[in-house]
Amino acid sequence: MLRVAFASNDRSTVNQHFGAAEGFAVYALDGERAQLVEIVEFPPAAMEANEGRLPARVAALAGCAAVYCLAAGASAVKQLLAVGVQPIRLDDEAAIDVLLQQLSRAICAGGTAWVDKAIRRQEGDSARFDRMLDEGWDE
Repeated sequence: MLRVAFASNDRSTVNQHFGAAEGFAVYALDGERAQLVEIVEFPPAAMEANEGRLPARVAALAGCAAVYCLAAGASAVKQLLAVGVQPIRLDDEAAIDVLLQQLSRAICAGGTAWVDKAIRRQEGDSARFDRMLDEGWDE
């Protein structure tokens, strides 16, 4: 299952800039279902207008394949990509339910580059543990 975050202040609409997001709704999804697995919120003190707020936001999204937001600065994009999170910038606000449906179709049909890459990465991680098990343990 892929984990995807949505920058939102109402948990139903992507309506926030990444760096100024009050919170993120994090979903786990596959081609058949999507489930809200985490809500990440930031206290008002974490909303200061400076570069120092980005590390906490990036760290909060560890393990996510992507984050949907209305905008993200160059520094945020660089930090997100460095930890394997694909930033997805939307031109307008969008309902999270609609985006989840689009993602489910992309997972099933393929052809969306970042989704395909995330699935391959996930499958590779799983296969790595299978290979380790097959190799056995020598002490």
